[in-house]
Amino acid sequence: MTRLQVDGVLVDVPAGAALLDAVRVAGAELPSLCHDDRLRPAGSCRTCLVRADGRTVAACVTPATTGMTVDTAGEEMRNLRRDAVALIASVLPPYAVTDGADSELAEACRSLGVDPEIASGTPLRGRDETHPYVHLDRDLCIACGRCVRMCADVQGTFALTLTGRGGDTVVAPGTGGSWAESDCVACGGCVDTCPTGAITQPGPGQGLTSRRAGPDRVRTTCGYCGVGCTLDVVVDGDQVAAVLPARDGPVNRGHACVKGRFSYGYLTSPERLTEPLVRRNGDLTPVSWDEAIGVVADGLRAAVEQGGPDAVAAISSARATNEENYLVQKFLRTVIGTNNVDNCSRLCHAPSAAGLTASFGRAGGTDPFDDVETADCLLVVGANPVEAHPVVGARLLQRALGGATLIVADPRGVGLARHADVHLRPRPGTNVALFHGLAHVLVAEGLTDPDFLRARATGLDELTTLLADYPPERVAEITGVPAGHIMEAARLYGRAERPAILYGLGVTEHLHGTDGVRTLANLPILRGAVGGTGRGFGISPLRGQNNVQGASDMGALPDLLPGYGRVTDPEARARAEAAWGRPVPPKPGLRIPEMFEAARDGRLRALWIIGEDVCATDPDSRRVAEALDACPLVVVNELFLGETARHADVVLPVASWLEKDGTFVNFDRRFQRVRTAVRPPGGARTDFAVVHAVATAMGSGLGCPTPADALAECGRVAPVFAGLSHARLDREGAVPWPCPSPDHPGEATLYTEEFATADGRAHLSAAPYLPPGETPDADYPLLLVTGRRWAHYNSGSMTRRGGNLLLDAQGLLDLHPEDAARYGVRDGAPVTVDSRHGQARLIARVGTDVAPGQVFCAFHFPAEGVNSLTSEHADTVTSCPEYKVTAVRLVPAVRDG
Repeated sequence: MTRLQVDGVLVDVPAGAALLDAVRVAGAELPSLCHDDRLRPAGSCRTCLVRADGRTVAACVTPATTGMTVDTAGEEMRNLRRDAVALIASVLPPYAVTDGADSELAEACRSLGVDPEIASGTPLRGRDETHPYVHLDRDLCIACGRCVRMCADVQGTFALTLTGRGGDTVVAPGTGGSWAESDCVACGGCVDTCPTGAITQPGPGQGLTSRRAGPDRVRTTCGYCGVGCTLDVVVDGDQVAAVLPARDGPVNRGHACVKGRFSYGYLTSPERLTEPLVRRNGDLTPVSWDEAIGVVADGLRAAVEQGGPDAVAAISSARATNEENYLVQKFLRTVIGTNNVDNCSRLCHAPSAAGLTASFGRAGGTDPFDDVETADCLLVVGANPVEAHPVVGARLLQRALGGATLIVADPRGVGLARHADVHLRPRPGTNVALFHGLAHVLVAEGLTDPDFLRARATGLDELTTLLADYPPERVAEITGVPAGHIMEAARLYGRAERPAILYGLGVTEHLHGTDGVRTLANLPILRGAVGGTGRGFGISPLRGQNNVQGASDMGALPDLLPGYGRVTDPEARARAEAAWGRPVPPKPGLRIPEMFEAARDGRLRALWIIGEDVCATDPDSRRVAEALDACPLVVVNELFLGETARHADVVLPVASWLEKDGTFVNFDRRFQRVRTAVRPPGGARTDFAVVHAVATAMGSGLGCPTPADALAECGRVAPVFAGLSHARLDREGAVPWPCPSPDHPGEATLYTEEFATADGRAHLSAAPYLPPGETPDADYPLLLVTGRRWAHYNSGSMTRRGGNLLLDAQGLLDLHPEDAARYGVRDGAPVTVDSRHGQARLIARVGTDVAPGQVFCAFHFPAEGVNSLTSEHADTVTSCPEYKVTAVRLVPAVRDG
């Protein structure tokens, strides 16, 4: 610590702190128009001048040193600061600093007594209001550079620059065109940091930033991807005026992405469902809640009477809170008497749960994401976090730009791959061979940790024998990755002092996805980079939906209870039965694909789908629709009348994440609070209230009347959650699991003493490479990979109802110029994509992000039919669909009209 004196007060600040930090600790306030704590200091505006040991210095760039004496309150210093602020304000138009202006500059003028009339500049440079979320008033720009540094240093997009000379310098998109045409990804960082109001959010949120708290702000956790950003929601009446990133957010640290920051227009969409619908004479007809709940209860009773408890199933929601998922699985198991409950992790990260459990003993990442800050080598596999998890992507890019080696393994050349030291581009479906190739080099070149392997791992002999068949040359033939690249990547990872692995759906959504997770997990085990050894970050899956981790944690799975106790385990069932007062069926239930099969076969008579548009997001969507049409009762909880709801017998309008109370679990196992910011529209209710109502109508109370009670009860069922509560999270903000008691801090780093497997050791996997479910042939010569785009989320039901649609208006098919020429497809032209399963219509985008013979598209626009293309091939262990490998063909389409 550094001790110094500020205005006669002794203060202590961390070593390396600036004088500005010391001044704030002392309770003094200084203007700092070029400074943002999230950015490197610049010292260019000279508005934070202080006297330090007799010298006049800028507090933001002057290091605090022990014994220093600092004066901020003297009249001379105040006058210098006032003159600096007045000079800046003098060239701006009057509206920049009027009494009603709400900006850092206006506040500085008021606090220093600068006369507002000093602002006498004439508006000359104009505005850019082409972007739906970011507007620029050039006449308010003071060229402080904060927005440019935010875009480069925090977001890593490098979309902004300062252009012009002298007094004509102004921020501008780096492309030279309008803001809407730029590379801006609408993270909102420039809006949040601008000190003058030159860059603002249009609408009621104009001028609002994260720099101060207020009674009108509700702290919650983002309901989009699984990063778990902490957000402050500004409420005006009963409307959301703005959503701002919390500067003390444990994961996002004052940053956000376009979805969390701006994509809340869906809340007030005229398409929101506000009253229950029941199918009458073939049409969905509005009814009262009492009638709708009665129809659901009667239908579930009839299904049980006609087919037994296993004739009922539910798909719970990765968008719902932990407490809602807990209540859904409890309802199925205690009121209906079946384990037929699953969630969308079946479609994405079920292989992560199975693979990580087999390798280490628990179904989550091994280390907290914050530890990435100390990693000197990043291996990012099958993930595009720059688009799918932008805040994580930005932090990874910062680390890479800060000196960490970056290895990216992904078929496409996007996102982090553009900054990689080594980019491995395997053919889709060949991950296991690639990971064995990397492991082969680690073993052959002595880049393993023999002591760790001897003391804490098992399976080395079997793996070593298998790896003899996977030298880099053979792996190159299988994967298409040059042998030299495989060896280079393995050496970089193996020689790093603290390597880290993060992976995404490009590892899991395969016929052999669980094998992919396990063989990727071999690398940190071989390296001794897992288990709290201090020699690496371990491995972590990047979760897709906001609460896909939590939905599984809460037991919304057919074979696992809350906390991952198996339904076949008498001890786990006994804990649940003690808490619930009812027996728990011992037979595992149906997985999602099995539910659809049972519906088509007539064995499933009632299916309750909560917050999942399965007709838009599940593979072979035509067959999914057939299953829903065959099922006598389909109940859907939804925000909008989506593809799935149109096949329902009952549609129940429910609340979104901004309209409910509870908790989420993010991708590195942190429980965080979700709080109600606004009320749901019309008669919409929370899923928590809906499940309670149905249970009551069936004559069975579920207990736990509030979400807080539900989490407390979950802790009695699952000891790994026993130390968690709403009250604790309200105090502490975020707590990782396992957390067995209220005084336990939670295990951010797992396995520091032993692994959670039966023998306490990490298990190496010797699974051989097996080919994917589909391969190109003469009829279907291209390989299709599906994934996400930066502006949209999942089926797009929320992001397509707002300004995001102006940023990304239609589905695009990325293809290589060689394939475009071969098939006569022009850039920007419509194209029809056929597979053995269905057909989709997209717009061609020709470029080199994809390799020849491969195409890529997203699934955010259900009407385009992308998921009708995908097959029913699924991971052999978990039934996760093989979204990443589909054989297709394409032909130019004829434009409508």
